[in-house]
Amino acid sequence: MSTAATREIHTPATIVIDDSLTLARLLDARATERPAAPFGEYRGSDDRWAAITLEQFRHDVRTLAKGLIASSVRPGDTVGLMASTRYEWAVCDFAIQTAGAVTVPVYPTSSAHQVEWIDRDASLALLIVETTEQVALAASFSDAPRIAVINAGGLAELRDAGTAVTEAQLNAARDMARADDVATIVYTSGTTGRPKGVQLTHRNLVQHAVNAADHPDYGLLAAGETRLLLFLPLAHVFARFALVLGLHIGSTIGFAPSIKTISADLRHLKPTWLIGVPRVLESIYNTADATAGSPAKQRIFRWAAGVAREVSAAATSGRPPSLGLRARARVAEALVWNKVRAAMGGELRYLVLGGAKLSPRIGHFFDGIGMTVMEGYGATELSAPHTCNPPSATRIGTVGIPFPGCSVRIAHDGEILTAGANVFAGYRGLPEATAEVLSDGWYRTGDLGEITPEGHLVITGRKKEILITTTGKNVQPAGLEDAIRPYPLVQEVVVVGDGRPFVSALIALDETMLPKWLTSKGLPLMSAAEAAIHPVVREHVQSVIDQANALVSRAEAIRAWQVLPRELSEAREELSASLKVRRQNVIDHFTDLIDGIYGERVQGA
Repeated sequence: MSTAATREIHTPATIVIDDSLTLARLLDARATERPAAPFGEYRGSDDRWAAITLEQFRHDVRTLAKGLIASSVRPGDTVGLMASTRYEWAVCDFAIQTAGAVTVPVYPTSSAHQVEWIDRDASLALLIVETTEQVALAASFSDAPRIAVINAGGLAELRDAGTAVTEAQLNAARDMARADDVATIVYTSGTTGRPKGVQLTHRNLVQHAVNAADHPDYGLLAAGETRLLLFLPLAHVFARFALVLGLHIGSTIGFAPSIKTISADLRHLKPTWLIGVPRVLESIYNTADATAGSPAKQRIFRWAAGVAREVSAAATSGRPPSLGLRARARVAEALVWNKVRAAMGGELRYLVLGGAKLSPRIGHFFDGIGMTVMEGYGATELSAPHTCNPPSATRIGTVGIPFPGCSVRIAHDGEILTAGANVFAGYRGLPEATAEVLSDGWYRTGDLGEITPEGHLVITGRKKEILITTTGKNVQPAGLEDAIRPYPLVQEVVVVGDGRPFVSALIALDETMLPKWLTSKGLPLMSAAEAAIHPVVREHVQSVIDQANALVSRAEAIRAWQVLPRELSEAREELSASLKVRRQNVIDHFTDLIDGIYGERVQGA
């Protein structure tokens, strides 16, 4: 419910789990109930898809857990897991839990110093990696932990070592853990400094998942035979929560190690629900637009996209579509919509999104062609989602209502505060940092927001990212960035202007979309550096900037901008592993360019 006086919303929980229910016991319960039911599918070494039942999954988990125990992993120990989104990741995670230990996910793209920091901070007893290259990376620093390599038979070696461990010994280790014990330590992406170890308990994840499944709206994800395609890194808490939820509700989980194969993976698995970040939907839409074909076919696609948005807007307003709109929708369905759905597997019903703001024009398109867009909001400290749009009351442009058992409060300065059983147990070894963000059960998110009259949360910006120009104007860059980022030619945008006389922006071009865009404009292929100074490209970017500026006052508008000569990259630590911009690193790397923007404008004033 929503209360205007306190600016607070809450969705009650329906289930409080027993103190003995842990991630390992959740798996045991599901495998006991339906041993022959499907757990998941994955690509084998021969590139063929293999199916795994719940009983097979549990067997793989328990034999590996015995190997961990035989290798001196004790209850409460920490085990690092550095691999892509693959079946073995899930096996390792649940095996660590079954051995009573704590999983420490590590992004497979992490640098040596990041891995070294996590190892030292988490005191890893063992590190499981995917490739021999990762072994070299981890071994490059002193005091590296013991390492097992998935692709070099490391899991088989662990299983062989565990043959002498009995079922009773394994169950005793499993039962050492309780619901309120730490299950995993997930290190933050480090966009604002050194990564902190977020300690999440079994209750944080399990109670959150079972309440979502029991909710009359969110539980629709489990209606009928359901399939989930996982392609986000399982080191990210959003994908990790989806794995737990998928296990609990009985979805067949497809593991896709790379987003590069997502088109083929969607067609094979035919998922009924999907989790992702807005950039994925934006890329699907922009690719469909850019590859529609001739100019006439592209006009048809854009007309059909406009009809989809009309249909979505009508549904959101609660008014029935007019006869004319229904007629146009039938034509759009035959010409475009069915093809887009088929390209995404043909059976997608729910798109669950988080991580950044979704462009309303993209959201209304997918909603209009028959997919329920469930945009949500969360954080690592909140065990992933804290709010989400329920299927019965989606409001595109908002991040929905609280998950069952969760509360949202807007502080007097506009900061979003959150509370619930999903709130983390604190940062590892950092009591002062924990106290800064946790007070009386409420977590200070650092984000700014407001609550609509209907009780939906809207994110308006980031508290620490407010720019203050030398004229004294406070500017929230997120609104401008969110308006620019969805366009096909844009990979990322960073709005700057703190301590400067006006607001400006750095634009990174999307090097994957650039060739398609150039071809659609009849231009020759060129590099990002060449495109950055091409007059047609710059004219297009200016039109995008103008549209974003129309949303703000003149004092907040972008008055100058530069196209960067290259994409932002994770390797240069300009993007986090979850593809969030590391704002300060970008500013540091392009200081000369920024100074040039202001130097030229000031001198020419």
